[in-house]
Amino acid sequence: MQKIVPSLWFDHEAEEAARFYASIFKDSRILNTSYYDDASAAVSGRAAGSVMTVEFELDGQTFTALNGGPEFKFSEAISFLVNCETQAEVDRLWAVLTTGGEEGPCGWLKDKFGLSWQIVPTILGRLLSDSNPAKAGSVMQAMLQMKKIDSDALQRAYDQAG
Repeated sequence: MQKIVPSLWFDHEAEEAARFYASIFKDSRILNTSYYDDASAAVSGRAAGSVMTVEFELDGQTFTALNGGPEFKFSEAISFLVNCETQAEVDRLWAVLTTGGEEGPCGWLKDKFGLSWQIVPTILGRLLSDSNPAKAGSVMQAMLQMKKIDSDALQRAYDQAG
């Protein structure tokens, strides 16, 4: 059992969101769905029999999605960072997660549910941590100009720096 499980608060989209996320990440699945009963529905204002929580797993990480109501919204203060080994993976996740959502700077995006993600090629960390400050700085400057991060452009910036 995972000790710390991120819980995502939705108005009424918990099941749709969990199914969407599980469809785009490998080794992902819906684990359990619970429903409002008469007592919890009376307290929450939800319909008895409607989805209350969905426990799901994305690439081995467990999450809970809650249909808690419209009181709380997602913000950029919390995001999920996805480390991608290839540019193809960056491209695929970017395309899927920005559909109905919005692109942000430096690999950030919001999906159609308003949840923030950072889609990052693993090469970025390696290049930014180079001991040559000119090379690392060149990579940083290139990245700051991007929305979706382009691994080849980062590598070119690195290679062209002193």
